[in-house]
Amino acid sequence: MATIELAGVGKVYPNGVEAVKGIELAVADGELIVLLGPSGCGKSTLLRMVAGLETVTKGEVRIAGLRVNEKEPAARDIAMVFQNYALYPHMRVYDNMAYGLRNRRMPKAEIDRRVRAAAETLGLAALLERRPRQLSGGQRQRVAMGRAIVREPKAFLFDEPLSNLDAKLRGQVRVEIKRLQRRLATTSLYVTHDQVEAMTLADRLVVMNQGAAEQIGTPDEIYSRPASLFVAGFVGAPAMNIVDGVVEQGGTAVRLGPAGAPALTLDRPPPGAAGRTVRVGLRPEHLVADAKGPLPFAIELVENLGADALLYGRLPGGASLVARADGGASHRAGDTLRLAIAPSHVHLFEPESGRRIER
Repeated sequence: MATIELAGVGKVYPNGVEAVKGIELAVADGELIVLLGPSGCGKSTLLRMVAGLETVTKGEVRIAGLRVNEKEPAARDIAMVFQNYALYPHMRVYDNMAYGLRNRRMPKAEIDRRVRAAAETLGLAALLERRPRQLSGGQRQRVAMGRAIVREPKAFLFDEPLSNLDAKLRGQVRVEIKRLQRRLATTSLYVTHDQVEAMTLADRLVVMNQGAAEQIGTPDEIYSRPASLFVAGFVGAPAMNIVDGVVEQGGTAVRLGPAGAPALTLDRPPPGAAGRTVRVGLRPEHLVADAKGPLPFAIELVENLGADALLYGRLPGGASLVARADGGASHRAGDTLRLAIAPSHVHLFEPESGRRIER
């Protein structure tokens, strides 16, 4: 196994576009790190620099402590799994998995041992004689993972491997990847724009925005203490409510909207305290119906999701909110209820920079 270290890694294209901006990251031996972000944020470019498929224009990539910037992909001892399975359609599953080992002129007995062991791990033992066209999408992706596993690499790199699967298969294969990575304990970098994948798979997340690492932390840290408005809005489904606010009462409360709008109690005063203009973040799942709650909420739309429901509406003063409620609740459009939220779940952000205000 191995560590992966990125020391100020950046990518600037000849036209001057800076796709990746000085990423600092240390992936521990056996750790699974997920690079999460929207399309075009630089996450796949960063992964391809680790793989050797893109040149590094700034900084160093180190695998197992050795600089690999100038090494060819084949010399880095890593295995990559792509979103398109890239299987040879005319070959059996067995031959697809064995192909890379045969190119290395590995002994036939060792190839057979590795292929059959990987097939057993991935539940492919009964499919080794089939062709890719005879497999489901999930089975094809497992074959692609098996082809990577048999190499016994120092690290796995996954580039949105589930994006071509339907929702049900994504959930199934996601669980398989998690179990497999835990069993093999192989250092892994995984790219996705899907926050559910990211939150369920990652030991740690790197949330990327416009080529930069906006926040690095465990899934719980990033969900509970987003470092910026971007992270707050990107991580969580539905997204965190963001409302303009003003800190009042010596820093013990924050008003949501113009003068006369309702206010929420704060657990601790933020720096600068009273009169400070802020952006207030409230997660829909933390807003609860409470007859004594401080927020009068006029429901405009109810989206029933079965186990729960999303309530869309407004506060006095016009601020829009989304609240999550139990699916069996009898809320209807046109109803008004009162909402409450624990002070510890009220997030404050700088209006200009978007950075979190710690308190």
